[in-house]
Amino acid sequence: QVQLVESGGGSVQAGGSLRLSCAASGYTSSRYLMGWFRQGPGKLREGVAAIDSDGTTSYASSVKGRFTISKDNAKNTLNLQMNSLELEDAAMYYCAANSRNVVGWVHPFLADPALVEYWGQGTQVDVSS
Repeated sequence: QVQLVESGGGSVQAGGSLRLSCAASGYTSSRYLMGWFRQGPGKLREGVAAIDSDGTTSYASSVKGRFTISKDNAKNTLNLQMNSLELEDAAMYYCAANSRNVVGWVHPFLADPALVEYWGQGTQVDVSS
């Protein structure tokens, strides 16, 4: 049974940093397409960053240059380093995975939450001024 468990959320002032982690179990995360999505109050869920089994990454334009996604295959974990946080980054952040392993699919995966096969329960990120 696939399970994704996020950690690392919290409250931070604008300009600060947080590091989210997602522990994967029930499958080998290195072979999966994985990513982070977020959903703010009254907003649709949106892709933040994704990474495929070859290490190809994709980022939402709003976080490019500030967020970095990475995988630790030995620990079966997915990470999201978030720097220079802005008020607009406040949201529930979800770890996501898909077993499809096709070259270039990291971009459509990030663009469409409907393509996610597995979701974590989410971790809250709050940003204050």
